[in-house]
Amino acid sequence: MTADPTGLPADLSTAVERLCRTPRLLVAMDFDGTMAPLVPRAGDARPLPATAAAFAALAHLPGTTTALISGRALASLRAVASPPPEALLIGSHGAEVWLGPDARPLTLTQAQARLLGRARALVQGIAGQHPGTLLEEKPAGVVLHTRLAEDSAASAAVEQAHLALDALPGVYVSEGKRVLELSVVRADKGDGLRTLRDAVHASAVLFAGDDVTDEYGFGVLGPQDVGVKVGAGQTAAQFRIGSPDDVAPLLELVLGLRSARS
Repeated sequence: MTADPTGLPADLSTAVERLCRTPRLLVAMDFDGTMAPLVPRAGDARPLPATAAAFAALAHLPGTTTALISGRALASLRAVASPPPEALLIGSHGAEVWLGPDARPLTLTQAQARLLGRARALVQGIAGQHPGTLLEEKPAGVVLHTRLAEDSAASAAVEQAHLALDALPGVYVSEGKRVLELSVVRADKGDGLRTLRDAVHASAVLFAGDDVTDEYGFGVLGPQDVGVKVGAGQTAAQFRIGSPDDVAPLLELVLGLRSARS
């Protein structure tokens, strides 16, 4: 595959040039593994400086909306990403939505809260049995992190969690890169991307992500949109770049083209 002077695949640059002619563009980005390199401890993640600068600059352009769409809880996403105030936020794989100061926080029903308590206790017990595994709590779910665990301990913990959680109706379980996530609210990044598109009346979308959970987002893109897979792995995205280091050139290309158009 040929590359242009930006270092991006030539066909991706051509698609971005077309995309940037759209009247209302939504630039929606995953965070971990996309805006920021993956790190052993989730709290240590930070966006790459050039990527963060281009993303922030895009938010000031007319006809352009930026958004982060992440599996992280909104509080965690804000803490590590430091998004520009203009950026919209989707957290917890679509269960949490922030579209501005009037956004309402996620609230659970009593039944959902009880179910979450049961699921949390199960995962907490499993994490305590497998060294290196960690528990992260979210407003509607729990995450079992295994990046610090030996492969054998990580596999055993994930298998045990699946067996326990599959017996709880109403708990939705998904796997990502060295994480097992459960939620008592059914939502995914495809739902989140639809919400963002409708909210800003986007005529086209750029969405980039690296994990299997981002495939839900790629799955709702249309022919006028551009989906970019970051890194290796099977994907429904039309385009691929190698690593988070390649995200800055992508956003800088969008920034230059949209700036010229405005």
